[in-house]
Amino acid sequence: MDFSYSPRTQELQARVARFMDEHVFPAEAAFNAEIEANTRAGKRWTPLQLIEGLKTKARAQGLWNLFLPESELGAGLTNQEYAPLAELMGRVPWASEVFNCSAPDTGNMETIVRYGTAEHKKRWLEPLLDGKIRSAFAMTEPDVASSDATNIESSIRRDGDEYVINGRKWWISGAGDPRCAVYIFMGKTDPEAPRHSQQSMILVPADAPGVKVVRPLPVFGYDDAPHGHCEMTFTDVRVPASSILLGEGRGFEIAQGRLGPGRIHHCMRLIGLAERALELMCRRASSRVAFGRKIADQGVTRERIAEARCKIEQARLLTLKAAWMMDVAGNKTAKGEIAMIKVVAPSMACQVIDWAMQVHGGGGMSDDFPLAYFYTAARTLRFADGPDEVHRNAIAKMELGRYS
Repeated sequence: MDFSYSPRTQELQARVARFMDEHVFPAEAAFNAEIEANTRAGKRWTPLQLIEGLKTKARAQGLWNLFLPESELGAGLTNQEYAPLAELMGRVPWASEVFNCSAPDTGNMETIVRYGTAEHKKRWLEPLLDGKIRSAFAMTEPDVASSDATNIESSIRRDGDEYVINGRKWWISGAGDPRCAVYIFMGKTDPEAPRHSQQSMILVPADAPGVKVVRPLPVFGYDDAPHGHCEMTFTDVRVPASSILLGEGRGFEIAQGRLGPGRIHHCMRLIGLAERALELMCRRASSRVAFGRKIADQGVTRERIAEARCKIEQARLLTLKAAWMMDVAGNKTAKGEIAMIKVVAPSMACQVIDWAMQVHGGGGMSDDFPLAYFYTAARTLRFADGPDEVHRNAIAKMELGRYS
């Protein structure tokens, strides 16, 4: 394994880092101010002009669609090459959208690239790649433990040349955005089929009759407008039979193909978030005095800074290993490493951010610093794309299998 970055990656790293320094970090206050102004004007769910302006600049610099490792539609980078770029974007939670590299669009685009028809690609993939629309992934349901996807109760029923869709979903990231034009919906086409062949995925236009966004769901008080994480209902929604992805009963197959890259992208960004938290922690500790000494000179602070550095480096190496295995052997072979980093990265980020908040004192709990919001993002990812317990169970099964 060689985790050194290629010359092209190093060049893109420098360009992304420069863009972040020149355009993204200086815009953090303006980002929050625009959301507040939209809220006062009754337009909280309006796409931000600041983001749209930065998208134009990023695209003009060729910093666009840097993901998609298995397609000529992206930048032609491998997962391993993309990792350090996603890490840089992750230092600001909203920055990845600027480069058209944000969830859930990246996972949905990869799904359509791999499993969509020419018609699907023309109608949905092209405008997604162009940044003209956004998308969402409708899987989780409030009435069942969705960590076990076989519990999904939503139905996809064939009726002639159409499918009729019914179900209640929640935590649908991106559904609050008025630019969200399409959902990838997971439901059961055949409840009597073998357990892992009951589910299917289908493309549903956001403007189809019967699709309703019920409410945005706040996360620790943040509603993430204008993106949002919403509860939705699908009531007798009709779509053409051609909207099915790959075929009936192949939902789990698609999920495994989709979630591998999506999970590791989250982990890449979390490392960047943890790096930013550690930077803020060090700067704060070096500038504040308590009990006659700088906080940076207190033993407990130095211990936490050292532990944070160790944890970040360990998580980065495991992320790079998982990305390398995905590149050389495929997502299925790398499933163990993907599961491990999905457990490790959010827990690491939560701990590092928590220590940074502690150094900031009361300020760390406020919106005067970004740490409280950072924590909500990292804590949420211990559920997103599968809770920790599911991944730990999968890791344990693989480990036990080595000795059975």
